[in-house]
Amino acid sequence: MITVKTIMTTDVKFVRTETSILDALDLLGKSEVSGLPVVDESNHVVGVLTEKDVLEILIHNNLDVKNKVGDYMTREVICFQEEDNVIDVCKFFIRSHVRRVPIVREGMLVGIVSRHDIVELIIQAKNNLSDITAPETLLP
Repeated sequence: MITVKTIMTTDVKFVRTETSILDALDLLGKSEVSGLPVVDESNHVVGVLTEKDVLEILIHNNLDVKNKVGDYMTREVICFQEEDNVIDVCKFFIRSHVRRVPIVREGMLVGIVSRHDIVELIIQAKNNLSDITAPETLLP
């Protein structure tokens, strides 16, 4: 079994519910990610702020500097444990539109896994298999 912790990113950019939405937008842009976990003071995941969530700003012309991440974030978040099987995360991605999931230990954010991380795992496995099954070069 390949565990989530073997492929997760541990340097996770995150925000808090009280973070200014303008600061969160800047972080989304600079980090080049499609979503940010939202954590409380104890580092427990309480939501996620995605690009989809902030699209509301344009539709409702609602970019008030007083607005906070908590005004836009999705509060129902699926998290996985670092000891969970990567196959389970893969199945979840196939069934949903979610692109990345927070990884937690005792409810606290310790990493994140994206669809891209699993694609990279597949590529690595393919390359390793190719190394094993490649025909040997015949020497004269």
